[in-house]
Amino acid sequence: MRRFFVKNILFILSVNILVKTIWAFFIDRTVQNTVGHEAYGTYASLFNLSLILSSFNTGVTNYNSRTIAQDHGKLTDAFPIVLSTQLFFLLVNAVLVIVLHFLGYSGSEITLLAGVLVIQSLSVLLQFLRSNVAALQRFKLDGLLSVSDRLLMIVVCGFLLYYPVTGSKFKIEWFVFAQIASYFTACAVAILLLKKLHPVSLRLSFNRAAISKVIKDSLPFVLLILLMTIYIRSDMVMIKWLGGSAGKEQAGIYAASYRLLDYAAQFAGMFALMLLPFFGKMLAQKLNVQPIIRLCVNMLLPVSFMITAAAIFFGNDIMHFLYKEAVAYDGTVFAWLMASFPAWCIMYIYSTLLTANGNLRLLNKIAFAGVVISLSLNFYLIPAHHALGAAITAFITQTSLSIAFIIACTRVFNLPVNIKWLLAHGAFLLVALVLAYAISMLHLYWLFELLLFGLVCVVLMFVLRFVSVAAIKQLLNKQ
Repeated sequence: MRRFFVKNILFILSVNILVKTIWAFFIDRTVQNTVGHEAYGTYASLFNLSLILSSFNTGVTNYNSRTIAQDHGKLTDAFPIVLSTQLFFLLVNAVLVIVLHFLGYSGSEITLLAGVLVIQSLSVLLQFLRSNVAALQRFKLDGLLSVSDRLLMIVVCGFLLYYPVTGSKFKIEWFVFAQIASYFTACAVAILLLKKLHPVSLRLSFNRAAISKVIKDSLPFVLLILLMTIYIRSDMVMIKWLGGSAGKEQAGIYAASYRLLDYAAQFAGMFALMLLPFFGKMLAQKLNVQPIIRLCVNMLLPVSFMITAAAIFFGNDIMHFLYKEAVAYDGTVFAWLMASFPAWCIMYIYSTLLTANGNLRLLNKIAFAGVVISLSLNFYLIPAHHALGAAITAFITQTSLSIAFIIACTRVFNLPVNIKWLLAHGAFLLVALVLAYAISMLHLYWLFELLLFGLVCVVLMFVLRFVSVAAIKQLLNKQ
C-alpha cells in the first residue's frame, strides 16, 4: 500500500513541478510584471473573493470524493445527482455576484469578478471530475488532468504575452478569458476520459429529494471549505478594502509574494488530493494509517523548513530577481508568508485524515477558530502595516491551526507520540536556519549560495533519515 502511494505521488509531483513551474514563473509572474501591481492586485483580490464564493462547490466535491472512494459502485447513480448539485451552487454564486454589485463594486470590477467566478466554476467542475477519477484510484491519470488546464493556459497566454504584437497590448481581461477557454477545454477532456473509466452519464438529475440529500450530507464539507477559504484567502480581499488609497497596490505586492507560497502549497496540496480517497479506503478497510502519515510528514516537512529558511535569508534577492517593481519591503512580506508553509504541509496531511474519517464537526470548530484569529488580526494589522500585516496574520493563523490539527488527530486516532522523531524535525529546522545564515555570509552570488544551501539540506535529509536509500530501494522493489 505504501509503495503504491509513493510511486503515484512521485509521478504526480514530477508532472506538476514541470508544468506549474512554467506557469508560475513564465506566465503568471509575467502577467503581473506586464500589467503592474495595481491592475494585478485588483484581479488577485477578486480572484480570492471568487474562491470564497465557490467554497460551496468545493465542499460538495470533497464529499463526493470521500463517498466514491469508500464505494465505487455508487459512482454511476451519484454522478448526475452531484453534478446537478454543483450546478445549483453555481447559480447561487451568480446571485451573490449580483448582490456584490449593489454593495459598492464598480462596473469594471464586477465584470472582472464575473469572469474569475466563471473560472472558478469551471475549476470546480474539473475538480469534481478529477475527484471521481482519484476515487477510482487512477492517480496517475488524475495527475495528468491536474495539469491539463495549466498546459493549455501556458500555450494560450504564452502566445499573447510573448508575441510582440499582443504582448505590448496585453490586458488583465485577456488573462481571464484565456483561463476560461483553457478550463472549458480541460473539462471536456476530463469528461471523455471519465466516461471511458466508468459508466457515467453526463446528464442532470431533477430528483429534488436526492439533490436535497446530497446538499444536506455535504453541508459539513461545505461549511469546512468555506471557513478554511475565509481564513486562507480573505487576506487579499481585506488588503484591498482596508488599505485605503494604497489598497490595490498593496494587494499586488501581497499577490507577488503569495504566488510563491501558493506555488509551493500546490505540491503539498497534491498529497491532500490523493490522501483523501486513499485515507478513505484505508479507514474503510480498518488499516493502520500511521505509516502513511509518517511517510508524508517526512517527505513534506523537511522540504518546507528548507524553503522557509531560504525565504528568510534570501527573500530580498528572490523578489528582486522575479519582480521589476520589488523593494526590500516585498522581501519581508515574502519571508513572513513563506514561514507559514510548514503549517500548510501539516494541515494538508492531518486535516485530510480527519476529513476522510468524517470528523467534520471537529474540523469545523478548528476552522472557525481560524476565521476568528485571521479576521481579528487582519482588521488590527492591515490598516497600519498593509501587506506585511496580512503576512504576519497568515503565519500566526496557520501555525496555530496546524498545532490544533495535530492534537486532534493524536486524540481521535490514538497516534503514538514519538519524541525522537519530533526532535529530529526540530533539529533539522534549527540547522537549516543556521546553515542559511552562514551561507548567506559567504558573499557569493546569491543564486550560488541558494543552490549550495539546497544541496546541503538534501544531504541532511538523508543524514537525519527522513529519506533513506534503503527505504527507496524497498519501495521500488516489486516484491
